[in-house]
Amino acid sequence: MSFSEQQIKLLEAPLLRENVANRKQAGRQLSYIEGWHAIAEANRIFGFDSWTRETFDVRCINEKAREIGADKRLGWGVSYIAKVRVSVGGGGGGGVFSTTAAGVVREGIGAGHGIDVDLGLAHESAIKEAETDAMKRALMTFGNPFGLALYDKTQANVSDEPSGPTMSEMLEAQQKVLHGSALKGENALKEAWLKTASDLKPALKHHLDEVLKPIAKAHDDIKGTHSA
Repeated sequence: MSFSEQQIKLLEAPLLRENVANRKQAGRQLSYIEGWHAIAEANRIFGFDSWTRETFDVRCINEKAREIGADKRLGWGVSYIAKVRVSVGGGGGGGVFSTTAAGVVREGIGAGHGIDVDLGLAHESAIKEAETDAMKRALMTFGNPFGLALYDKTQANVSDEPSGPTMSEMLEAQQKVLHGSALKGENALKEAWLKTASDLKPALKHHLDEVLKPIAKAHDDIKGTHSA
C-alpha cells in the first residue's frame, strides 16, 4: 500500500508560517515547530488511529548541581537523549482518509535539558523535552508540514497562505453533506452533495468525493442485503 493522493499532497504542501515558532539560542535565531503541532499534523494527515510513537531508548547523559537565576539558588542541571520510532499505517487506515502507508517507519534522536531546584523535576523536564525533540525529528522526514522546510536556510517552502483545507473545514463540509442526505443512500448523497458543492473550495470537493463514495456504496450494499 502507499499514501493516498490526498496525503501526498498534504505532505508536499508548504509549511504555513503561522505554525512556525522562534527562539534565541546561543545568540542565534532558531525556527521550529512545537511538539503539539507535530502531533496534530500527524493526526490530520495520517489519521488518529493510523500512526504510533514509541520511545525505545532514553539515557541521562549529564546531571550536576548548578546555580539558578539571578539570586543564584542552588539547583540542578540535567540532560537526556532519547530515540523515538514513528510508525505509520499497517492497520488499515482511519481518520479523515481511508488508506495510509503500510509499515512506514522513521526514527529520530533528540536531546532535552532540565533546570530546576528540585532534582526530580529537572529529570522530568529533560526527559519530556528529549522525547518530543526525537519525535519531531522522526516526523520531519515525512515532509514540510512537520518542519522539513525549516532545514532549508531560504525557507522556500514556508508559505504565508494555506495550501489546502484544514481538518475542521473538511469535517464541517463532510458533516453538512451527510446531514443533508440523512444517509439515505447514494442518490440522496448525490443530491445533498450538489447542493453543497457550489460553496466549497476545489480541494474540499475532491476530499468529499473520496470520502462519500464508499459511504454511499456501503449503505446501498446493506440496503440490498436487507431487502433480499
